[in-house]
Amino acid sequence: MASEILTNPDIAVLIPCYQEEQTIGKVIADFRRVLPKARIFVYDNNCTDATAEIARKAGAMVRREKRQGKGFVVATMFEQVDADVLVMVDGDDTYEAEAVSALLEPILKGDADMTAAARLQTYEDKSFRPFHLLGNKLICGIINWAFHSRISDIFSGYRAFTREAAAQIPITAAGFDVETELTLQALYRGFVIKEIPAPYRARPEGSFSKLRTFSDGLAVMLKLFLILKSYKPLTFFGLCSIALVVPGLAVGFRPVYEYITERYVYAVPSAVLAAFLIMLSFFTLGLGLILNSTNLRLLELEKLICKRPAQRSSRDPKP
Repeated sequence: MASEILTNPDIAVLIPCYQEEQTIGKVIADFRRVLPKARIFVYDNNCTDATAEIARKAGAMVRREKRQGKGFVVATMFEQVDADVLVMVDGDDTYEAEAVSALLEPILKGDADMTAAARLQTYEDKSFRPFHLLGNKLICGIINWAFHSRISDIFSGYRAFTREAAAQIPITAAGFDVETELTLQALYRGFVIKEIPAPYRARPEGSFSKLRTFSDGLAVMLKLFLILKSYKPLTFFGLCSIALVVPGLAVGFRPVYEYITERYVYAVPSAVLAAFLIMLSFFTLGLGLILNSTNLRLLELEKLICKRPAQRSSRDPKP
């Protein structure tokens, strides 16, 4: 999808924040130094500390999102801020502002629609919580298998987007599962995603993480399940069909063998159960095929709708 090379781009840095008074000033100062011409927006997600006040004094434009949750903040940021390139970064000072140049390069060259900082190559000992790395790799493995991609860090909060990508990615997540949704929605729509290795620091002393390992992990898995069901129905229901047909064949082996050898079925309950499982398997596969065809038609319609404004804007103005 990425093709246009951007020159003198309008860049906006978007920082979703909740209780980041200890770090937000430094984050804004770092990005002002690295991107002096960029507009910096801080989104206050019902902070009760001095985050918003410090951000204003640091020169950022502060806006508020009253719905609690990072997903709501990201959706609002994408709706309200218009720029050639959007850079999203957390306000906890765990990402280096200097890495933004590497994130922007594929976008500005027209080689990517979204870039993400891959944190798993260079990070400090206390940067990740227990099970975070394992969960990250597990979910990346499922996504890479389903979408034939090579994602290595699904939870990165440091990303850059073209205007078109940000406008076409719908956000339905409410919380920290929004990073997973950003990647999945982009993959589904055929956007080019490039990961850029970037250092990841531990939080400064006194700053605390809002992540909850198990509840947020379950939310991410649920989001992955729902998106695979909705956007990859043939894959999802095909697996369900296989999961039904295998025990169906196993249970049906005995009654089939009895009928072949003795022309009589003694294991009637097994025969009924096997028939039910096989029928349910074919029904599930048929449902996946129907939903997959519907999805393809909807995706075609979405691309046509998005294509028309782009065509109108690219036409030369009438004299």
